[in-house]
Amino acid sequence: MAGAVLVAIAASIGNLLQGWDNATIAGAVLYIKKEFKLESEPTIEGLIVAMSLIGATIITTFSGAVSDSVGRKPMLIISSLLYFISGLIMLWSPNVYMLLLARLIDGFGIGLSVTLVPVYISETAPSEIRGLLNTLPQFNGSGGMFLSYCMVFGMSLMDSPSWRIMLGVLFIPSLLYFLLTVFYLPESPRWLVSKGRMAEAKRVLQKLRGREDVSGEMALLVEGLAVGPDTSVEEYIIGPASEYAGDHAPGGEERITLYGPEEGLSWVAQPVKGGQSALSLASRQGSLAGRGSMPLMDPLVTLFGSVHEKLPETMGSMRSALFPNFGSMFSVAGGADHQHPKTDQWDEESVHHEGDGEDGYVSDGAGGDYEEHLQSPLLSREATGVEGKEGGPHGSVFSMGRNSSLMGGEAVSSMGIGGGWQLAWKWSEKEGPDGKKEGGFKRIYLHQEGTQGSMRGSIVSLPGVEGADGGEYVHAAALVSQPALFSKDLIEQHPVGPAMVHPSETAVKGSLWKSLFEPGVRQALIVGVGIQILQQFAGINGVLYYTPQILEQAGVEVLLANIGISSDSASFLISAVTTLLMLPSIGIAMRLMDISGRRFLLLATIPILIGSLIILVLSNLISLGTVAHAVLSTVSVIIYFCTFVMGFGPIPNILCAEIFPTRVRGICIAICALTFWIGDIIVTYSLPVMLDSIGLAGVFGIYAVVCVLAFVFVFLKVPETKGMPLEVITEFFAVGAKAKMN
Repeated sequence: MAGAVLVAIAASIGNLLQGWDNATIAGAVLYIKKEFKLESEPTIEGLIVAMSLIGATIITTFSGAVSDSVGRKPMLIISSLLYFISGLIMLWSPNVYMLLLARLIDGFGIGLSVTLVPVYISETAPSEIRGLLNTLPQFNGSGGMFLSYCMVFGMSLMDSPSWRIMLGVLFIPSLLYFLLTVFYLPESPRWLVSKGRMAEAKRVLQKLRGREDVSGEMALLVEGLAVGPDTSVEEYIIGPASEYAGDHAPGGEERITLYGPEEGLSWVAQPVKGGQSALSLASRQGSLAGRGSMPLMDPLVTLFGSVHEKLPETMGSMRSALFPNFGSMFSVAGGADHQHPKTDQWDEESVHHEGDGEDGYVSDGAGGDYEEHLQSPLLSREATGVEGKEGGPHGSVFSMGRNSSLMGGEAVSSMGIGGGWQLAWKWSEKEGPDGKKEGGFKRIYLHQEGTQGSMRGSIVSLPGVEGADGGEYVHAAALVSQPALFSKDLIEQHPVGPAMVHPSETAVKGSLWKSLFEPGVRQALIVGVGIQILQQFAGINGVLYYTPQILEQAGVEVLLANIGISSDSASFLISAVTTLLMLPSIGIAMRLMDISGRRFLLLATIPILIGSLIILVLSNLISLGTVAHAVLSTVSVIIYFCTFVMGFGPIPNILCAEIFPTRVRGICIAICALTFWIGDIIVTYSLPVMLDSIGLAGVFGIYAVVCVLAFVFVFLKVPETKGMPLEVITEFFAVGAKAKMN
C-alpha cells in the first residue's frame, strides 16, 4: 500500500498550504491593520480575511463539474499554480486592493485543493485505510498552521515585522506542490475508468497497489459506473461445488454458480428464504417505525451498522480460512448444465490500432494510442444469443479476456474488492409478457455474515436451506442490482468484429443533473450538506482565523508576562503551542478512523466540544480573577481545537468524498464544498462583529447550541462507512432510500 500512501501524502500538501495561509493571515492581519489604518474599519479587516473564502466559493461552484470532465489531476495542478501566483502578489502588494486581489487568487487555489484532494484520495486509496489517508489533509493542514505560527511568532519579535513576507513566503512550498502534481501524482483510476481509459487505469492501480493483478478492483470500478435503481438485499449460503454434488446440489433456477480465477475452483450459492442476517433484517425494517425506541433514526444508519457489527474483530476483513481463494469472482453463470470454463478456452482480447480495418474501435470516441484508449471491448461474445432452458442458460454466455485490461494477468489472491466484500454476477431468468423466458445478469456484492473459520460437520440451520452435511460453507449477505459490466445494453449490442460498446459508454448516458434527484444520491446529499453546515456553524474556522485576538481578549498575555514579550507575540506563541498539540490528536484520529469508524468518532468527540464551549461561556460570565480566567479560557480553547480535529474537523470531508457515485461525485462534492465555503464566509465575516457585540460568552454559547444539534443529526442520519468500497457505499444509499420510502 506504499504507493497509495505516498500519493495521498503528496496530494494533501495542498491542505498544508491552506493551513499555512489560515494561520498566517490570522497573524498578519494585526500588522495589516496598523499599516493601512484599519482599526476603525472592521468591515475591511473582515474582508481581507474573508476574500480567500469568497474566491474558494466562486471556484467551487464549477470545480466539481470541470473535474468530472477533465480529471482530478489537472485541477490539482491548477490549484498549485494559483497558490504560487497569489504568494508572489502578496509578497509585492503595494495597497489594500492588490492585497484583496491576491487573497482572491489564493482562495481559488484553496477552493480547488480543499474540494478535490479528499475526492482524489478516496478514489485512489484502498478501502481498508481510506479513512486514515483521508485524515492526512487535516494533519497537513494543522501542520501548516503550526509552521506558520512559529514563523509569525519569530517575526513578531522583530522591530518591524513584515506582513508581506509572512504572506508571500507561501510561493516557496507551492512550487514544490506544483512539481509533485505534474510529475508524480497519477490520475484517479476511477475517473479514468469512467472515461473508458481502462489500460491507463490498470497501470495506475498497479502502481498504487504494488502488484500486477488488479483485476478484481478493475471490475469493481466498472460496476461503480452505474448504481442499481432496484437494488435488493438477499442472503446466500456459499460452499465449494464439490460439497454440493449429488443430493445436496440445490437445483433449478435457485442454483447460482460462482467461479474463481483459478481453473477448477468454483462455488455454489444457494439463496436463503426468509433469512435472519443483520443486513436483511435491517432492510426489511423499512422505515423502522416499529422500533419505538428510535422512530426517527434513518434506515440507512441501521443498514450500514448491520454490516459493521458482525465482524468487529476482523475490521470487516473477509479473508476466509474456509476458502482461501474466495477472491475476485469475475465470471458467473447459472444452470445445472453449465460447465466451468477452462483457462485455455478464454478469449484473448484483440487490440487494433485506429485505421487498421473496420473492426477497429475506440472506446472513448477519440483517437490515440491503444495503450491509452482501449479499442476493443472488455467482453467478447462466445454465443450469439442466450438460450433459456430449465436450470439456466446454455453454456457460457460471456467470458472476460484473460489478458484484457479489465481482468488482466495471473490468478488473483483472496483480496476481494476490499472491506470484506466480494464482487460476482449471477444469471437470472423470468417469464416475459409473451410467455418466453428472458435472461439477464445481476451484479452481487457479497459480505460474509457470522464468524470466520470452518463449520465442518454442521448443517445449515436457516429457513429454506438444505445444508451440505459434513461440508464447509459461508453465510453471506448480498446486495443485488443491475450490473454495468453485463448490462442489457451491452448484451443486445451487435458486435463489429471483436468489438462491442464499452461499459463506460452505456453507464454515462442521460443527464448528470437528473441523476442528482435519484433517491440514493438525494439521500447522500442530505447527509453531506447537513454535516457541512453543522461543522461550519460549530465555529472552528472562525476561531482558527481569529485565535490570536480571541486569546488576547481572554487575557492570555497575563500567562506570559514574566517572559517579557508583547501581547501579540504571546498570543502567537500560544497559537503555535495549540496547533502543535492538535497534531497528536489528529494522529489518534488517523489510527481510529478505520477501526472505530467515522460515526463513532463524531459521537464521541462532539460531547467534549459541547463541554469545552460551556466552560468557555461560564469562565467569561463568572468573575474568576485575571489569571484563573486566562488559564481556563486557554485550556478550554486547546481542548476544543484538539477534540475538533479528531472528529468534526476531518470527517465531514471524508464522508462527502465517500458517499456519492463515481458518475456524479465531482458535482456532489462541489455542492457540499459550496455549502462549506458559504458557511465559512458567514462565520468568519461575522465573528469580529459578534465579538464586539455579544463577547466571547455569547459567541461560544451559539457554537455550543450548534454542536448539540450536530450530535442529534449525526446520531439519526450519519451512517458508518469505514472499510467499505465506495461502490458498495453508494449501493447502500440506494437501498436505504428505498427502505425509507416504503
